[in-house]
Amino acid sequence: MEFIANLQGFTAIAIGLIVGLGAMGAALGIGIMGSKFLESVARQPELAPMLSGRMFLLAGLIDAAFLIGVGVAMMFAFANPLIAAAKAAAGG
Repeated sequence: MEFIANLQGFTAIAIGLIVGLGAMGAALGIGIMGSKFLESVARQPELAPMLSGRMFLLAGLIDAAFLIGVGVAMMFAFANPLIAAAKAAAGG
């Protein structure tokens, strides 16, 4: 039983790292992309409509990657396959 408790503890730490680092990466990515967008529009204002469409597409892709990480973290939080395997190996 101590092994399963340790497994749950390490899983909780991993979930925090997945969500925290994913959010930090998404925030940095969108921030850098937004600053580069503003720089490019300040240089060539006539390209603003084309660049804004591409910027919003990339923002959606960055957010989608973060949300996939959150989905994986929630899978480990609520339906952890490691704990089921540990219980089966222990015979319980």
